[in-house]
Amino acid sequence: MTNRKTILPIINTMFQFQRSFYFLFITFICFQAGTVAYAIDQPEADRPNILWISTEDHNPAIGAYGDDYAHTPNIDRLAEEGILYRNAFVSSPICSPARSAIITGMHATSLGTQNLRSEIDIPDFIKTLPEVLMEHGYYTTNNVKTDYNFDPTSRWHESSDTAHWRNRPSAGQPFFSVFNIMTPHEMPANVYDDHYFERLEERRNPDEAVLPPFFPDTPEMRNIWARYYDLISATDLEMQDILDQLDEDGLADDTIVFFWSDHGFGLPRYKRWLYTTGLEAALIIRIPPKYRHLAGLPPGSESEELITFIDLAPTVLSLAGIETPGYMEGQPFLGPYKAKPRTHFAAHRDRADDVYDMARAVRTHRYMYIRNYMPHLPYIQDALIFGEHKRSSVELDRARAEGLLPIHGEAMYRPREPEELYDVKADPFELNNLAGHPEYSFVLEEMRSLLNNWILETRDTGFLQEGEMMLRAEGSTPYEMVNDPKQYDLPRIQAAAELVGDRSVPVSTLAGMLDDEDSGVRYWALEALLARVNDDSWKAVNRIREAMQDESPSVQIKAAETLCMLGWCGEALEVLSSWLEDERGWLALQAAISVRQLGKRAEPMLDQIHLVRQENSGNIGAQYAGNTGYGGYRDSFYSMFIGFAMDQVILLFDEGPGP
Repeated sequence: MTNRKTILPIINTMFQFQRSFYFLFITFICFQAGTVAYAIDQPEADRPNILWISTEDHNPAIGAYGDDYAHTPNIDRLAEEGILYRNAFVSSPICSPARSAIITGMHATSLGTQNLRSEIDIPDFIKTLPEVLMEHGYYTTNNVKTDYNFDPTSRWHESSDTAHWRNRPSAGQPFFSVFNIMTPHEMPANVYDDHYFERLEERRNPDEAVLPPFFPDTPEMRNIWARYYDLISATDLEMQDILDQLDEDGLADDTIVFFWSDHGFGLPRYKRWLYTTGLEAALIIRIPPKYRHLAGLPPGSESEELITFIDLAPTVLSLAGIETPGYMEGQPFLGPYKAKPRTHFAAHRDRADDVYDMARAVRTHRYMYIRNYMPHLPYIQDALIFGEHKRSSVELDRARAEGLLPIHGEAMYRPREPEELYDVKADPFELNNLAGHPEYSFVLEEMRSLLNNWILETRDTGFLQEGEMMLRAEGSTPYEMVNDPKQYDLPRIQAAAELVGDRSVPVSTLAGMLDDEDSGVRYWALEALLARVNDDSWKAVNRIREAMQDESPSVQIKAAETLCMLGWCGEALEVLSSWLEDERGWLALQAAISVRQLGKRAEPMLDQIHLVRQENSGNIGAQYAGNTGYGGYRDSFYSMFIGFAMDQVILLFDEGPGP
């Protein structure tokens, strides 16, 4: 009989050999496929540094994307050394909700961070990308913009205008560093200040500009378009400055570089607009040779894969050898945890500045579907953000007054259809709405289904009015609140929202919904009645008046706005006046926006409007302020937008500072 002590070492040796051979075989196969397994516990020296260079407010107006008007030699070279993504999109066409999604890997609508410049609590267990990387030994720096709609405190090792990978305590520690280039923001694009161009050897010729079909072909609009391209040329130089520092430190071979923009141009029908023009972004990723096995594509490649920027955080984690946390909604498109390519993605538009809206979209490679839940509201409203401080808005208004605005430009000033469907291959500017075409009914149903599934799966917080969401989430967070079916009956509230703009629904049905037990349903019933103030909602005037006594502040405010729009302003203005003084900024803002929407109907409140504007005055955002003599605002959150609304009403009466 063979001795057990003799045979065990032999078996163990054979097992170890087989396991080693198996591992080597699998590694070889994976290497051939470009997807080598990457262990989480890799030594620091083997883990890539990650550098993000993010830029503000521009589409892929870059030479490498085939734009002959652009002059971007440094970005073009980065594309030659990396991978250029032709189908990269943000999830929201404005800064803070887009950046909230990017840094968390989650839709802003899941967290409640979808409204511009809000202050939202998120659950402690939801960690941002830098926090996850910190837990895995990375040094994290952000220079300097956050704009997440939630508190950024303690989420980075450094977040300031001096934050830099050079400040890490050990030269061998891997880093995740972000540099935000502000140059192409909408404000520099819409003023006459030329100091941004001091380093440029040449400027774009406005006569050679090719304008989109919704802009008037005027000298001023050509100048604005050329100026935007010059800002991107200046950005090109700033990007190279950062890459030069990487080279100076001998880190280029150890660092994966992401270059991306946060949404479309800061111009009408781009930023704030839920079209491809607002969502399309630049994305170029350079991966050095030692990590190229994580890419699957050689340098100079172009990818047609559909990317949404909630995928950026999971992708960085994958490149660092870290699995995507379960709460993240994005998926990696590079690295060992690369997911199956997307077939579609979802996007959203909510409050931007002091302009309410609520729209959702689904985009595939071929089609864009948009569902407007407030179709009675045009994109361009009588609001400060479309005012005289913005050259592009002034020029659109002038061209419109002179009859020079193209028909698709005129559409920006008009109510929208509840549904929009575009074939983006045949119609890249999304001008021809196919939603009413019978031959596209199957596509329409399919896109509706994709959107509805996404809304329900992600528990979209946006179907609650902003103030209502905040009230229901008190003591918790919007994310946790909406994931409790007892607190948020999403299917019923969504069904109510879909009645807005549907003229086949009897007014009596909407009036009856004002007795519903759910304030979310009652709110949307009022929004539907407001959409019909020029038609037949007067039939429900008594029920609307009663709704001003509703237990929900958001319902009260919406009822008061609707009643005044119908001509009964006395008691309605009293309700708005009381909420305008509320200490909770998100409720006062709803009242302020309703007052702005009323325009000259709000004249009896003018003294209070001046006082509220004065109370919200400060040193923030003076460049955005209306010419009312009050200067800037107290903060860049609710106070600023309350001030925006008050400024607009004051300007309507051509008044300077009041009492």
